[in-house]
Amino acid sequence: MCSARPASPAAGDARRLEALRATGLLDAPEAPSLTRLAGLAAALLDVPAALVVLADAAEQVVLGAAGSAARQRAPREAPGEAPQGVRWEARQGARRAPLRGSLCGHVMARGTPLVVSDVRDDTRTGGRWCGDPALPWLKAGSCAGFPLRAPDGAVLGALGVIDTGPRRWAAAQVDTAADIAAMAEAELASRLADGEALLTERRLRAVLDRARDVSASRSGDVSASRAAEKELELERERTFLAALLDSLEVGVVACDADGRIALFNRALRAVHRISEQPLDAREWAETYHLMTADGRGLLRPEEVPLARAFAGERVEGEQVVVSTPGLSPRRFLVNGRPIDASDGSRLGAVAVMHDITDRHRSEVLRGAQRAVAEALADASSGEEAAGCVVAAVARGLGWACGEYWHIAADGSGIVRTASWSAPGRDLAEFTGEEKVTFHSGVGLPGLVWATGGEIWVRDLPSDPLGFIRREAAARAGLHAAVGLPVRGGRELLGVLAFFADTVAEPDRELITLLDGVCAHLGHHLVRRRAEEIARELEAGRRHFDRIISQVNDDVWTLEILPDGAFRTVYTSSDTGGRSGARSVGDVRIPEPALSRVHPEDRAAVDAYLHALASGRAAEAVFRIRGPDDVTRRFWCRARPRREDGRLFVDGISSDVTEHYRLEEERERLLAEEQEQVHRLRDLDRMKDELVAVVSHELRSPIGAIRGYTEMLLDDPDLAGERRSLTEVIDRESEHLRRLVDDLLDLARFDAGRVGIDLREVSLARLVRTAVDDHRPATAVKRLTVTADVVGGLSVRADPVRLRQALDNLLSNAIRYTPVGGSVTVTAEGKGDETIISVADTGIGVPAEEYPRLFDRFFRASTAQEAGVEGTGLGLAVTRAIVEAHGGSVAAAPRKGGGTVFTVRLPAADPDRADAADADRADAADADRADAADADRAD
Repeated sequence: MCSARPASPAAGDARRLEALRATGLLDAPEAPSLTRLAGLAAALLDVPAALVVLADAAEQVVLGAAGSAARQRAPREAPGEAPQGVRWEARQGARRAPLRGSLCGHVMARGTPLVVSDVRDDTRTGGRWCGDPALPWLKAGSCAGFPLRAPDGAVLGALGVIDTGPRRWAAAQVDTAADIAAMAEAELASRLADGEALLTERRLRAVLDRARDVSASRSGDVSASRAAEKELELERERTFLAALLDSLEVGVVACDADGRIALFNRALRAVHRISEQPLDAREWAETYHLMTADGRGLLRPEEVPLARAFAGERVEGEQVVVSTPGLSPRRFLVNGRPIDASDGSRLGAVAVMHDITDRHRSEVLRGAQRAVAEALADASSGEEAAGCVVAAVARGLGWACGEYWHIAADGSGIVRTASWSAPGRDLAEFTGEEKVTFHSGVGLPGLVWATGGEIWVRDLPSDPLGFIRREAAARAGLHAAVGLPVRGGRELLGVLAFFADTVAEPDRELITLLDGVCAHLGHHLVRRRAEEIARELEAGRRHFDRIISQVNDDVWTLEILPDGAFRTVYTSSDTGGRSGARSVGDVRIPEPALSRVHPEDRAAVDAYLHALASGRAAEAVFRIRGPDDVTRRFWCRARPRREDGRLFVDGISSDVTEHYRLEEERERLLAEEQEQVHRLRDLDRMKDELVAVVSHELRSPIGAIRGYTEMLLDDPDLAGERRSLTEVIDRESEHLRRLVDDLLDLARFDAGRVGIDLREVSLARLVRTAVDDHRPATAVKRLTVTADVVGGLSVRADPVRLRQALDNLLSNAIRYTPVGGSVTVTAEGKGDETIISVADTGIGVPAEEYPRLFDRFFRASTAQEAGVEGTGLGLAVTRAIVEAHGGSVAAAPRKGGGTVFTVRLPAADPDRADAADADRADAADADRADAADADRAD
């Protein structure tokens, strides 16, 4: 059998039972509001049954039941039948079951909450409690019950939750069930007040009926003795009623048919601190400060619940605030009813006032706590959570505004990040969404930050601390203020500040609540920050992994254990597969991998591992045979680090097999290329030697041919075809001589055997002479030749070789310029160099062929297509001459067509003879050269 302790004697309290029956709760069907509370408990605690039960003598009455087990009936129960021990008063009446052996009975016997994780092992339920008589088909495994008390502390019943198996009830679940029990108590208190009001109304009606009977008897309707008896009986009823009302903990006030207050019991007189009752109900509100439910306005006479009841209205659950001067305001729940005779005449009215100050305060505090919990649950960020908490607390406690101030990460100040103001209040001058920063010790948040404790200010405008926003608070009508620190562990994160529009003394209970709110908020902020950091770390890890996945190298982190084993902390993909190492559990064993290391590289690997174990950075390149029996070469770099006394190694391993193969191949190809270069150089040298020898050997025969040709041409008898053939021989031998001279010049320049006789040369004279010497050739093609040379311009050069280079450029321009074109020669000094340019309007050169234009034997494709003859040596000789002078020569397209050749030479030394002296010396040389030519001509 299931054992149980006896029910509490409180269950038989006659007056309480009478009031409960007056409410109709013990006889009515399940109360919808209490059924919803039972459903809330079943859903939040995830149990198959939740009950709200009242005790009626030896029975329990189920006023609310919810959950999958509570909604069903016994498996064999026929419709309309009740399980054994359970009965219904009517078809849809209250469900009743024995109180003995029930969870409600155990709770009422204890008078305190009962939480059982396993009913089989718990002595508080007898160790063999198997279920509640109200749910005989549900076998209990664990349960929790919470007493439901009347305002005077008497236990009325219990809220019970039952699970089918053992269960460890979390503290949060117990708190949730306690909160739901408090809600049920509030509902029962309201119903109980109604019941007591009904009882009082019945007794008053009886007294007033008797008083009317006495009045009738006095008028002569009955005998004098009978009237005296009734008057005595009426006096006794009045005395009994007064004693009864004075014994009640609730306030009761009643008025007679004239609206005068006839009853004002002791509890109500104590509230108003008076010894006698007021006479006129209309003066009650004004004299004794009956306020509206929000505590802000005085009730008008017609709004007083007793006056409304006297006017015929049934007042249900009206809340009023009694603000007696010098005392803390008290909140009352008032129920009022008119009192009518059987004939319908108005005998008076009665109002019952329950002091619900503490209960209302508890509900407000619990409501604020629930609002805070919901706000924290719904917030998506720490800043949003702080704003929601400020709004929930300020709204729930009726404060005018609230703020959250967050301490900057660098400690430079405390910044307002969230603000809430009551709807309809314009507090823009005092608070708002804009960010404001205070330093430590400045303002209420700064002072809380500096002291690290809560600060309560009863009246800001008159506070001696002189807060920085005191005047703004006065203009906004704000008075009381409280600031509390928000901590995350030992770290101070911010400050919560709340402001009221009334003066308020420090409230320790409220501060305790707000401390809990601050703790919840601090925990939430720390958790949110931890979650944000975790998300950032995870995002960083994913980003790192994405980067690593694009890298061919293996990235890894190992821990070197005291026994020399390697524990894997992090590895990128396929690290072990490529290196040949294997893992056993969480420990990487290097020996199997070491056995695959190439014997020639074992010493290097041992030194590498020894360096890492010693805490030194190291790297090594070694060959290792992988699982596929393919030998690969790896380059490993690692750097150890110590963290909390543990040795970690971060490293990168690169498969350099292909790199080394390519390196070996590159070395081989480089060796072959170098050998080929040597061979080509030998061949080029042999070619140059051959050209030099051949050119030198050809020069003498060509000279002899020219000499004999000149002799033949000097013979006046040589005429006709023979003279023509001899002239051809002379021209071709001259061309051949020039070709041989060019080849010999190039050979000498390459061999460095050409002497350059540097001296000051008048560039103007040199250019004009060269242009004049080429005028016959230009006249044949009707070319326009222009020379633009700055007067007095000189250059330090070999005049013969420089003239040779200039002649090559001029002849080249004349040769490739069509009939009617133009050739322009310019010379100028720029800075530390002298620039000579020869531009023509000729056939030009393709852009891609300019880089090869000065190569030996190279001829532009345009020249070949035009059929212009040439050897391809003139420009090569020109470059050799210019470079021998320390200068440079280049070719580029001319704007409008043609080609521009530019020679750059170092400028003449200014310390030498001026250009005029150079002109005179050149003129003398020219005269001597002309004389020598004349002698040869003669």
